[in-house]
Amino acid sequence: MADILDILDIEQPTAEISRDSILHGDKVKKKYVTAKAVKRPEGMHREVFALLYNDNKDLPPLLPTDTGKAYKQTKAKLGMRKVRKWTWAPFTNPARKDNAVFHHWKRVSDEAKDYPFAQFNKQVTIPSYSESEYNQYLKSEDWSQAETDHLIDLCQRFDLRFIVIHDRWDRAAFRDRSVEDLKERYYGICATLSKVKTNPWSNTVTMVNGEKRIYHYDAEHEKKRKEQLRRLFDRTQEQIDEEQMLLTELKKIEARKRERERKTQDLQKLISRADSGNLPATTQVNNNNEGTSTPSNNASNIARRHDRKLHKKKLTAQQRPIRTVESVTVEWSGIKFPEARGTGVWLRSQRMKLPPGVGQRKTKAIEQELRLMNIDIAPTPTEAICKHFNELRSDLALALDLKNALASCEFELQALRHQYEALNPGKTLTIPPSICNSVADGESKPVGEIIDVVGSPSALNTTI
Repeated sequence: MADILDILDIEQPTAEISRDSILHGDKVKKKYVTAKAVKRPEGMHREVFALLYNDNKDLPPLLPTDTGKAYKQTKAKLGMRKVRKWTWAPFTNPARKDNAVFHHWKRVSDEAKDYPFAQFNKQVTIPSYSESEYNQYLKSEDWSQAETDHLIDLCQRFDLRFIVIHDRWDRAAFRDRSVEDLKERYYGICATLSKVKTNPWSNTVTMVNGEKRIYHYDAEHEKKRKEQLRRLFDRTQEQIDEEQMLLTELKKIEARKRERERKTQDLQKLISRADSGNLPATTQVNNNNEGTSTPSNNASNIARRHDRKLHKKKLTAQQRPIRTVESVTVEWSGIKFPEARGTGVWLRSQRMKLPPGVGQRKTKAIEQELRLMNIDIAPTPTEAICKHFNELRSDLALALDLKNALASCEFELQALRHQYEALNPGKTLTIPPSICNSVADGESKPVGEIIDVVGSPSALNTTI
């Protein structure tokens, strides 16, 4: 191509030859011209400017249109069938007693059916009684027969809406009655008639496992409940502020109580740890002349005493490094569940909550043991189940502690055996029966004390 241009004396392009120019040299790149966006005038809101212009600078339509693309275009369902005919037909409502005739549109093909909304006209069944039944069962000193008949008539007319019944009560002919008095008289009549008649009313009698349960209305309880609500509603702002202040103080008291219980549990752990390790709780006096128990200092003193004894018993020859063993102590106690003493209403399931002193690891171990025994970790909190479930978890916690204590004692004995074999090559250590019995009884003896016993010639039993 370059030779032809030289022959024809045509000026060659100055662009560099590249791979793209050789492969796609005949393709002309299209230039896309982007229209400049119209700048929104200063001070005009964006919503107003969007009503005037769009991306194509078209004028806004005069009529509302919807030309946006939707997810799915709606298609008109066209068919060759004829449109079903509708007619303006009369109908009657069975719920009405006046036989009024109304009209509505309905399809000609639909069959004649009852008005569908008549099924929502529910009627309450009101009991009825005869003169002999009233004199035999319903006679009362506080209520006359005329008052009772008037009450039953109002209940029938207003469907047991006792607020309306109380408003329509004839106070000119009878003495004024409260809503609670009206309810008590009506439900008392229903309960009496349901006992003497074989057809009970569904609104006052329910059947549970074949047994008839009758609704009992407690008027005194209802009066007290409304009185409490009235007092609660009539509180002043000063009383509300005082109640909030008392609730805040109660929360602070409960927080301090929980803190004291936590400190008591920590102190009990320290005491049980000192008792199980047979470490005398010494007292160290600080600058403020306050006595503080330091079990860690006791352990360090025993460790130093133990090192001195080992140093005296070292052989002249170079020995292997001695492996030091720390005494492991375990708390020998179950779980102490605190009693639920919260104010107001509380759930019985709160008694089954583990105390905060129980660690997460022990909680998971207890749940694992319960699953192995096919016991639900959250059973139904009845009185008996709460008691036995807490006792079971306390025993499981104690069993886990004993298991850990046994493992630690075995580890100490194994470490002691290795130390003795390192100090006396060719000899095997046999633990005296006294120490084995003490370990079996649950005592965790420090290594220094075991060394003292084993080191005495009288208690040593070796085999070569």
